[in-house]
Amino acid sequence: MIDSQRIDSNEELDLAWQLVEKTGVNVFLTGKAGTGKTTFLRQLKQRLPKRMVVVAPTGVAAINAEGVTIHSFFQLPLSPFVPGGTVKTDMQRKYQFSKQKKNIIRTLDLLVIDEISMVRSDLLDAVDDVLRRYRDSRLPFGGVQLLMIGDVQQLPPVVTDEERPFMERVYPSPFFFNSKALKRLPYVTICLKTIYRQQDLQFVELLNNIRENHLDNKTLAMLNARLKTRKEVEQEANECRTNGNVTSFPILLTTH
Repeated sequence: MIDSQRIDSNEELDLAWQLVEKTGVNVFLTGKAGTGKTTFLRQLKQRLPKRMVVVAPTGVAAINAEGVTIHSFFQLPLSPFVPGGTVKTDMQRKYQFSKQKKNIIRTLDLLVIDEISMVRSDLLDAVDDVLRRYRDSRLPFGGVQLLMIGDVQQLPPVVTDEERPFMERVYPSPFFFNSKALKRLPYVTICLKTIYRQQDLQFVELLNNIRENHLDNKTLAMLNARLKTRKEVEQEANECRTNGNVTSFPILLTTH
């Protein structure tokens, strides 16, 4: 957990706050892991007087942001969105926007999209379609202010093999910044530089090298020094079982 008091003096975060609170400027807030993006969002929800909705591309991301998924809030189908079309026909077959949902959209001041790197360009265009339907149809995203939070060097958008031909035909890439609606929308990019989560400078350097694909001999040596063979892991596990020491059982980390 990052101490919120420690980020109050951060110039980039202060600029982002001023833009979001006092203007209608659209903002893309980015930065490495541990630079205060999530803490900033939590403070925003607690202190900002604007009417806001927080959405994210997946259920886990939505829970972490204390919001809802994009598909859930905007009641979008899971199929790709065709720019220039409309999701209205598909929606009418399955869903009807409640009066309360329409009022929320029409009176919305700020839409926050967390983990924006995972949001596909066609999904962002579908959001634009819904917002323009219930707000000002002449303006991108119906004129609502956007705050996009995320890091494009972390999790990318998911495109299935079946969807790939369509996406490659319509968009230069599936990333959110290739959304046709977003290309019509001026926005300010603010990159956070100070890492608060880790204090070990050597570890921070290692993480940065991996993130930027700069695996020099020093970085590889640091990683390999932590590597254990399968035999060593199994031996430790057996010792833990024998001694009944469950708390020291080796932990295996993996990724999806």
